Amino acid sequence: MIENILQDTLLVDLAPEPQMCDELDSISETMSPMADRDVVVDFSNADIVTASSLSKLLKLRQLLTDSGRRLVLCGLAVNTRGVFKKTALDRVFEFAADKSVVLPNA
Repeated sequence: MIENILQDTLLVDLAPEPQMCDELDSISETMSPMADRDVVVDFSNADIVTASSLSKLLKLRQLLTDSGRRLVLCGLAVNTRGVFKKTALDRVFEFAADKSVVLPNA
């Protein structure tokens, strides 16, 4: 589910795979051609992440970074966070424990 929390922030409560890929596509389409908001992606409902979803997250991150915006991933399960660590993507993405850290009123 995608919702505007603040004027400049989009919160995405990410669905589990295989819907995750479709949601990530929707976010990229929403943000193109010019990213005008930060994006917070909450993984609380997702227990795994596929290579396809990682690729889509990298593309979204690039789109946002090119526009001076942020992509923050939060609510990751230990195993999901481990995927980012094993692929060294933990050095690429910004993480928060949960969405309340990034969005105090969420």
